[in-house]
Amino acid sequence: MGRIVTLVLVDPAGTVLGALPPYDVEVPWWQEVAEVVAGARQHHGVDVTVLRLLHAELAAPPGGKVTYLAEVAGDPGPVRPAAAALVPHPRRAPYAEIGGPAASLAWAADALAAQGRTVTAAAQQRTWNLSTIWRLETDTTPVWLKQVPDFFAHEPAVLRWLDEHCPGIAPAPLAADGGRMLLDDLPGTDRYSAAADERLRMLPLLHTVQVTAAERVGDLLALGVPDQRPPRLAERLRAVATRDAAPGERLAALLDGLDERLDRLTACGLPDTLVHGDFHPGNVRGTAERLHVIDWGDAVLGHPAIDLLRMTERLADPEPLRQAWSRGWRAAVPGCEPERSLELIEPLVALRNAAAYAGFLEAIEPSEWPYHADDVPYWLAQAAA
Repeated sequence: MGRIVTLVLVDPAGTVLGALPPYDVEVPWWQEVAEVVAGARQHHGVDVTVLRLLHAELAAPPGGKVTYLAEVAGDPGPVRPAAAALVPHPRRAPYAEIGGPAASLAWAADALAAQGRTVTAAAQQRTWNLSTIWRLETDTTPVWLKQVPDFFAHEPAVLRWLDEHCPGIAPAPLAADGGRMLLDDLPGTDRYSAAADERLRMLPLLHTVQVTAAERVGDLLALGVPDQRPPRLAERLRAVATRDAAPGERLAALLDGLDERLDRLTACGLPDTLVHGDFHPGNVRGTAERLHVIDWGDAVLGHPAIDLLRMTERLADPEPLRQAWSRGWRAAVPGCEPERSLELIEPLVALRNAAAYAGFLEAIEPSEWPYHADDVPYWLAQAAA
């Protein structure tokens, strides 16, 4: 399954020029645009920068017919007639605006020049409502330009904090400005297919961070890390459970006992701390010798069990990871009850996921909703089950 891509072209002045004839892209995921850019060059001889999704044939990714707005600097040659309402939207990310990617690339070039490095090539990799990513070749080693929307703008600050307090665990920004950051290339690969034994090696990385962060929650709040400790978490869970209609019987029962459950969770003695928020193997990059935890945009202040449960998803036997995680916390906080905390929070995780996706929908423009719209009802159904 791939995509059939149509690009509606716009020039830097904001004039819609028309559309390129559709072409096939093998990678089905809508946010992955490296092949989209390469396909425009291969099939039509045009160099483009993808700005944002305009519409899609399917209600949700992946695959299908997908139309993007793309900026082109020169004459694209023959194009088909096309129209696009280029209306400003208050929730549009800066990198999705005409001229936005060029401004970010100029910032990156200046920041690297100040460090004695020269950008020799730039290749767009991904763009959607959660981030845009470019690979920059330089006269030394490659650099990644990542830019995130306002609701993830704490990520560079979190990375700087990690570099200061837990060096080597996450990539340190070479430069940062608002939601823009430059990151050195890390050796290895994103460990999406990691088996249980490799995931066991990942747990101590985050455990080190969370033990350190538990003593510095106030500092992290001041950096803008969102607060999802029990009172705020309860508000979010109740809001998403009732966003469209009254919750079903099982979900209503979960909500009725929510405050008591969270009180019992707190009584287990594990501290609120820095939670990665999306701690799956694909957000760990590295080699057999060295691993780094990447992509901290989802980071919040909350309960550390959230990350353990994300890491154990799709494992046939998660028990070794649960036991290792519990041993680590018992050693760090004598007298705490990590196993009990897992039992208490696990029924809330699906509801928390629904709340996270609902938050994305509230923060992005409607044309981008198809990326996430199906995720809210899916996780609400999981929570009710």
